[in-house]
Amino acid sequence: MAEPTRAEFTRRRAQLMRLMGANAIAVLPAAPVRMRNNDVEYDYRQDSDFYYLTGFPEPEAVAVLVPGRPVAQYVLFVRERHREREIWDGRRAGPAGATAQYGADDAFPIADIDEILPGLLEGRERVYYTMGLNPEFDHRVIGWVNRLRTQARSGLHAPQEFVSLNHLLHDMRLFKSRAELALMRRSGQIGAVAHLRAMRFCRPGRMEFEVMAELLHEFRRHGADTSYPPIVGSGPNSCVLHYRANNARLNEGDLLLVDAGCEYGYYASDITRTYPVNGRFTTEQRAVYEVVLEAQQAAIARVKPGNHWNEPHDAAVRTITAGLKRIGLLRGALPALIRSGAYKRFFMHRTGHWLGMDVHDVGDYKLEDEWRVFEPGMVLTVEPGIYIAAGSSGVPRRFWNIGVRIEDDVVVRPGGCEVLTGEVPREPDEIEALMAAA
Repeated sequence: MAEPTRAEFTRRRAQLMRLMGANAIAVLPAAPVRMRNNDVEYDYRQDSDFYYLTGFPEPEAVAVLVPGRPVAQYVLFVRERHREREIWDGRRAGPAGATAQYGADDAFPIADIDEILPGLLEGRERVYYTMGLNPEFDHRVIGWVNRLRTQARSGLHAPQEFVSLNHLLHDMRLFKSRAELALMRRSGQIGAVAHLRAMRFCRPGRMEFEVMAELLHEFRRHGADTSYPPIVGSGPNSCVLHYRANNARLNEGDLLLVDAGCEYGYYASDITRTYPVNGRFTTEQRAVYEVVLEAQQAAIARVKPGNHWNEPHDAAVRTITAGLKRIGLLRGALPALIRSGAYKRFFMHRTGHWLGMDVHDVGDYKLEDEWRVFEPGMVLTVEPGIYIAAGSSGVPRRFWNIGVRIEDDVVVRPGGCEVLTGEVPREPDEIEALMAAA
């Protein structure tokens, strides 16, 4: 796995400290352990911001960045080694491992943070910390600062300003490095193989959760996990955008919409394909499918440096509106249909989102009320769709329960873009040929 090297984590911290400037300090807690039920924990997954800067995978840790400090600009507070707990829960790095393995300039037991951290805050003007994500830790940070303020008469200088860390850090995360793109490319490859497996497995009489099991098997056998709960929706369920039950039988004549991605080395893929349960599109299914495919192709063509964030969506809207008019589901002049938002009855979501360590990744979509301009290294999804639920007024019954979404992951390149997930067929003839050969 071409994961980020220790040097890359060091570079990220140095870049952030340059952006913070002198007389500042950043404090980042690790993700807390969360309980699923009673004494059973959810699988632990490190906070994305924390991991992006540290590469440290354990809970009960705090990272502190103190730019300009003569010694130890990067400090980690971590769990101490504990023989008995390590027998039960696995090996810990401990303070020694935090410096030797993870590049901390200095490291201390997390139990000592109340004694040490106020001293690191003293003399700093600004605290870069994101409030609201961890209320319990918010109170601790405020408490450390207030403790310093009560000692002002003793000559101690407390920070005067709290600044959200998100703005600086999330703008950094928006631009993927070569190592990050390698991980995202691999995540996309694994996701693609899983979708091919599901497509070959699909047939009438099987269950949605059986298709999901095929996806999960492929993710796990390649060392990946889900990046979000898979959506496997057949027939009427294909028209439910966030369908999660995945417990219906696959019926002859229905479509199956599969929205599933994996996480590999902390980086997500996000792929959607729609195909006929029996391997052959009906006339109406193919007509709707081809409109969505045309819209996706038009949107991807607008992903290139210099274009702004909304251009792919605008292209998808134009194409879908024209296509819905062509197949008889919308009537009227095209410009008026677009202005009125008539298409939103069938295409009610945006055409994409940023992608990275989080499946809905961080990064601003607008800067000073203007759509952000694409630059190399940004990664996004392109996912137009059309959803025609049963009972749709004025829509012929033969179009009911047709839900189609086609989604791929795209990285902005200097001359255009690269589709990271194109190994799964999108053309209807290719889909039918693949399913017939299964």
